[in-house]
Amino acid sequence: MARVDVIMPQMGESIAEGTLSRWLKKVGDEVKRDEPIFEISTDKVDAEIPAPSAGTIAEVVVTEGQTVPVGSIVAYIETDKGAVVAAGAPAAAPTSTASSAPAAPTAPTTPAATAMAAPAAAPTAPAGSLEERLRTKSSPLVRKMAAEHGIEITGLSGSGIAGRVTKRDLLQAIEQGEARPTAAAPSAAQTARQPTMQPATRSSMHAPGGAEHQAPVPEPWPGDVVEPMSKMRALISDHMVVSRRTSAHVTSVFEVDLTRVARIRAKQRAAFEAQNGQKLTFLPFIIKAAVDGLRQFPTLNAAVAGTDVILRKQYNVGIAVALEWGLIVPVIKHADRLSLTGITMTLNDLAARARAKKLSPEEVGGGTFTITNPGVFGSLFGTPIINQPQVAIMGVGAIEKRPKVITGADGEDTIAIRTCMYMSLSFDHRLVDGAVADEFLAYVKKQLETFPEAGAL
Repeated sequence: MARVDVIMPQMGESIAEGTLSRWLKKVGDEVKRDEPIFEISTDKVDAEIPAPSAGTIAEVVVTEGQTVPVGSIVAYIETDKGAVVAAGAPAAAPTSTASSAPAAPTAPTTPAATAMAAPAAAPTAPAGSLEERLRTKSSPLVRKMAAEHGIEITGLSGSGIAGRVTKRDLLQAIEQGEARPTAAAPSAAQTARQPTMQPATRSSMHAPGGAEHQAPVPEPWPGDVVEPMSKMRALISDHMVVSRRTSAHVTSVFEVDLTRVARIRAKQRAAFEAQNGQKLTFLPFIIKAAVDGLRQFPTLNAAVAGTDVILRKQYNVGIAVALEWGLIVPVIKHADRLSLTGITMTLNDLAARARAKKLSPEEVGGGTFTITNPGVFGSLFGTPIINQPQVAIMGVGAIEKRPKVITGADGEDTIAIRTCMYMSLSFDHRLVDGAVADEFLAYVKKQLETFPEAGAL
């Protein structure tokens, strides 16, 4: 018999830790190689992790809800085939629960909970030592928080492995008033290195210097049910709040006549679905028109880095996918290079794998523009929040038949039944002026209303 380590994988270069959200197998269960055995949540993606070898689950080291560093052993598999962990796997880190934090509190926060003492000053380690490298190699989230609040990570004593400063350590330091606002804006190069969909912490909801006060924490009443947020819900919460605080949100709405697109879709739908085995919806047409618009109006496909503007030369369109447990935004990379068929196939594949928790971190990062489709639930239009560090997000409303006044060739007005939708655009007014945003929407509207039938797919 041989015992194989099951480790917390590194789901992306910038990921330093992961939360084991659910075990799919229990001790004593037999598993096949590459069979999913547990689920994890990171600040990038929820995913199922496969078994490194066939065998029997012999021991579970990390329980559901624990957050552990990448490389930590989470379980052991016993196999009589002498299997070993796949080459290239990171070395296992100690699995002491002292360095593991639950994904979310099991009770509401109280004033007493925030009165914990701030971490003491870290003992000095030799420059370039292993201890110093581990402590300063904090997650991107922690480094961003520290920079925003003017805290030097090397000056704190962390509770992580080898003194690594964790999010919890930094929150304690901020609560004790150690934050000092930083005046310098990040350079373009620094911002470019930050991963897409970088969430912020709840403490970063405060404006520097205490200019904005945090809302009081509500207390549960008798009969209330208190449930901890899931890892994904907590990250969505943080990301939405920091986006509203970062970008000057403005929303514009256009009505689009999709009658022509509806006719093209109806005419080619059966043959397309028979040939490709995929459903042909309205969304690929909208994505195609939006990408054409981004090429004409480059400030919509950009990012703000302090006083610099990064004009993206890749057209990577994120599509918001609603899940039963939250929201995720897989990205169609190089959408400008894809035909309508290519967009459809990629879109359906990403959405299916998002719901099955089969996406990799690379497939939910690197977006330059986002489209969300609340219309599938009947919403006429919405004012979506920008997906940082992007500067715009398009909302697609419900597609329905409406009576419209149409002017005929003879100049006479008639009432006709048309297939229409409302299309909204939330944009960052720091960079995008209202005139540019409306010109973009007008261009997308025209593209859809004059969509070419020949060679459409």
